[in-house]
Amino acid sequence: MSRSSPSDVLWLARLEYRLHAWRERRARKRGQSPTVAAFPGYGGADWVRVVGRVLIVPPVRTRHRGEYAGVRGWRSFAAVPIGFAQVEITVDGTTHTVVADRGGVIDTVLPATLPPGWQPITMSVEGAEPVQTRVFIVAADVEFGVISDIDDTVMVTALPRPLVAAWNSFVLDEHARQPVPGMAVLLERLVRDRPGAPVVYLSTGAWNVAPTLGRFLRRHLFPAGALLLTDWGPTHDRLFRSGRAHKEENLRRLAAEFPRVKWMLIGDDGQHDDALYTAFAEEYPGLVAAVAIRRLSPTEAVLAGGRTAVNDHGGAEVPWVTGADGAELLERLTDVGVIPPD
Repeated sequence: MSRSSPSDVLWLARLEYRLHAWRERRARKRGQSPTVAAFPGYGGADWVRVVGRVLIVPPVRTRHRGEYAGVRGWRSFAAVPIGFAQVEITVDGTTHTVVADRGGVIDTVLPATLPPGWQPITMSVEGAEPVQTRVFIVAADVEFGVISDIDDTVMVTALPRPLVAAWNSFVLDEHARQPVPGMAVLLERLVRDRPGAPVVYLSTGAWNVAPTLGRFLRRHLFPAGALLLTDWGPTHDRLFRSGRAHKEENLRRLAAEFPRVKWMLIGDDGQHDDALYTAFAEEYPGLVAAVAIRRLSPTEAVLAGGRTAVNDHGGAEVPWVTGADGAELLERLTDVGVIPPD
């Protein structure tokens, strides 16, 4: 297979932007206005990282209690991203104006002095009603945190195989998505006895599915945490964004932002989590509390296109465990002393 040249990729990126601009014009002619999909972020003593996306979203019916009814995955991708929109973000009583990127994504750091824990912020575009979200402020004395993958780690998706990924992303009703057994309990146990510990869900999934993921995590009682996803589609030099690079960049960023925090790293063997976490532990040996890799079942491995090799970590300086589900990982982490026994 021949590789795309940089000029071809750049042309595709421009075509994608023109397509979104055309869809935006059509949506505005129908009287629709953009809004901000605001996602949970995080911060430190004098700053916050705010994430969200500016979109024109097709209307979705809801049940009488406000829960979305029968939301198919394709609706997440039917929204129109609004590139380069000006967004007003109010943090700690101060309003800042930031500009979204070409895909409508907001990922910015703003000055703020907020107390530790979850704190509210608001985001607004084009004078619309402000949308509230939260940021988790990590106290200066916190020394433990959790970074978890999502696909096939906390939610069964079999994402790497294209046809199955398309089914899960575009067709499957979000209420039919299944959690990996025991993972919510595992994450809750990791933070239960560590007040103030941040939880970060770091995934190669697209920002389009962030609202769906947020509802999934709440519905299945996972600990609240920041969402760090990525954007699909061509860039100036790539046909598709690199999910692995996205994870590497954010792992290094979290290490730089919180140099006192030792991270519990959780992933699976269906992608490259073992290799990523191995490299991170070698680069930042003092910032890894432990690593837990979920082993996919034989059926899941087939759907996911196989497993990646899990290295021998018998000589690793940090505990490194594997298990088929959350219950088995919880048992292994209890055995090595990462989680205290009940």
